[in-house]
Amino acid sequence: MAGITVETPIAQLLTNKRRVSALKALGVVSVADALTYYPFRVTDPVPVRALSQARLGEKMASAVRVRSVRVTPMNARRGYRVEVLVDDDEFATSLQVRGSLASLVFFSHRKSYVDWLATRLRVDGHLVIAGEPSAYNDRLQFTHPEMLTIGDDPRADVTNIQQGLQRVCRPRPVYHANSRISSEHIHESILFVLRLLAGEDATTAAQTEGDEGASVHMTTLFDESEQIRDSLRAAIPDILPEPIRAELNLMHRAQAFSQIHDPDSVPAFKLAITTMRYEEAFVCQTALLQARRSASEQTAYECTDLRLRDQYIDDLPFALTKGQRAVIDQISEDMCKDHPMQRLLQGEVGSGKTVVAVSAMLQAVGSGHQAVLVAPTQVLAEQHYKSIRKVFNRAPVLLLTGGMRLAERRKVLGTAASGDPCIVVATHAAFSKSFQAPNLALAVIDEQHRFGVEQRETLRSKAECDPHLLVMTATPIPRTAAMTWFGDLDISWLTELPGGRKPIQTVVIDERNGSLMGEMFWHIRHRIDAGERAYIVCPRIDVAEDDDAGDGAGASEDDGDSLLTDDQLGESAVPRAPLHSVHEISERLQSLPQFEGIRFCELTGRDDDATKERVMAEFSQGETPIMVATTVIEVGVDVPQASCIVIFDADRYGLSQLHQLRGRVGRGGTRSWAFLISQAEPGSIAEQRLDVIANSLDGALIAQKDLELRGAGDVLGDTQSGGKSSLKLLRVVTDAKMIADARKRAELLLDADPTLADHVQLAGAVLDFSRGNEKFLISN
Repeated sequence: MAGITVETPIAQLLTNKRRVSALKALGVVSVADALTYYPFRVTDPVPVRALSQARLGEKMASAVRVRSVRVTPMNARRGYRVEVLVDDDEFATSLQVRGSLASLVFFSHRKSYVDWLATRLRVDGHLVIAGEPSAYNDRLQFTHPEMLTIGDDPRADVTNIQQGLQRVCRPRPVYHANSRISSEHIHESILFVLRLLAGEDATTAAQTEGDEGASVHMTTLFDESEQIRDSLRAAIPDILPEPIRAELNLMHRAQAFSQIHDPDSVPAFKLAITTMRYEEAFVCQTALLQARRSASEQTAYECTDLRLRDQYIDDLPFALTKGQRAVIDQISEDMCKDHPMQRLLQGEVGSGKTVVAVSAMLQAVGSGHQAVLVAPTQVLAEQHYKSIRKVFNRAPVLLLTGGMRLAERRKVLGTAASGDPCIVVATHAAFSKSFQAPNLALAVIDEQHRFGVEQRETLRSKAECDPHLLVMTATPIPRTAAMTWFGDLDISWLTELPGGRKPIQTVVIDERNGSLMGEMFWHIRHRIDAGERAYIVCPRIDVAEDDDAGDGAGASEDDGDSLLTDDQLGESAVPRAPLHSVHEISERLQSLPQFEGIRFCELTGRDDDATKERVMAEFSQGETPIMVATTVIEVGVDVPQASCIVIFDADRYGLSQLHQLRGRVGRGGTRSWAFLISQAEPGSIAEQRLDVIANSLDGALIAQKDLELRGAGDVLGDTQSGGKSSLKLLRVVTDAKMIADARKRAELLLDADPTLADHVQLAGAVLDFSRGNEKFLISN
């Protein structure tokens, strides 16, 4: 089939539409998607045995001779049954055992497939087979075995038994599959795509594509002619520069894909995976370094007037921590320069990042410019707006959200567009084309993991100069991860907590322990009677949702995809109880004697902005002292009276997200408790994960353990971002040395070729990486 490239849609190549649909559900839409749908392991090599040595249900390979072929129509199913009687007398003799008989059975609805089989299965012809033997009518039987023909005929698959056994005994890749498509059929489809890229005739390649059984003709790509090697390498050119590839003894890209999906051996598979993992590291680091260099060449406003900033700090009712003072000085020094600051501020929950951000914005406004603070939710934006207005009245402080009335919105947009010094607190509305701030000197992005690279770049287009950029997150990121994914930013950490905050006591409770659950609810009632508040967090909004939907499954930007997948939990075989929902738990708790006479409120991402504001106000004022919510409260909710938080299905969340949720309490100087409700089995990974957070309040340590304990090590994972990650193999914990090496080599390459003009394939991959990660989230 002419004209096939890595961009070609799978739907144009596969004739089996059900399979196309099943692959699409796995994210495999193009040839490139198929090649990078990596197996998670390979099988052991298939043992060679005579038929008399067969073990039922245990895969084996053997060499046989065809005795007879019978094709039987199956009228009821309108299909065909092909039965081939074979013996292994000659091969068994070579192994010094007795010969035996077996049946090879194939089923198909397609007459063309049966006719093709018949041309290959001539009587007295020799075959090499591989499959799982079973017993039928007291005879050994192989259903849809892999099969290679032997002979001097040009149409034969191999010329001798040894060559055939070498092929069929190769280890096989195993893919993440589902109920719609098996690992074997995924493998079949990817091999079909590889054959077409290698220039094989589509009719030949399609003989087994989409049939009910396993493939009977597994072409080996790199054991073939130089022409096939060249055609495959032309279709899949190398991205890594040749000197780097050769120095590290890595495979060519085309060979790596071949050895991943059709490996000669387990070591070859491992080297191929290493090759592609290093390629990801190199592309990632090249992209980040290129972005960093590009930004450093831009012009920014110099913000040198510190008077407003210093007055704000002097008027604070508390003293800054040493960490806050140091970070403020770092940011101040950056903003005094004529090229844009690019800084990531990672702060422990409650470490005072907002004070640092306000100080930076006042430095910009005091120098005669504009500043914008972008928050991920309207609730958080309004809280920032109110808190800034309380302490600052020297210039306008404006609120810009998507739900504003048109007249108010126009007024804010007009003030920003005038270029007059001001602070704008905004939601995603700051990224709209209508928002222009020509005098914008500083952009602060709160909760970086809710925004993507493209949105950061959008803010840079709002002003006449590139604004200084400060991105903040309270989601703990291990240092290695931060250096990996935020390599284009300078990184500051706030680790000290302001004075007066007491450690939060964390308790893991087995939901099946009714007496302990009852004691917990009485404890919460006593805290409510003392004038305090309590959060109850559930992963779902209502019972009607599918169990796997998570936190509303995208019901709003506030909820996100909070739950880990079974693969990430590493316990996919364990049956799970239905997840708890906000409505269910709210009704259940209100019926308990512990909460008689107590008013409850509910908050989810589905609520409109007016409802969210009303519910938060009633909760804060104590009218409804117990809030049952989704993870919409994860960031920005600040109610000093809240002293208890109960998190149902805690074993289904990432540790860093549990740490974030735990940080919603203990903000008023009182003793606080976090209760993690779980049904995790003793000794399970889930129990280990909860033990980590129960015994530590160190966000960085928790994040590191989170990465180590998650099977997928997911940091930029597709399931969390709702977008498509370019990274599929790289792991920040285990691959830290590889990432550092790739960064060093990428720096040298960019020193010699800053625009990658001499590395066209790498330049394209860097562009694809940037686009592919426009909506990434850091680890939850």
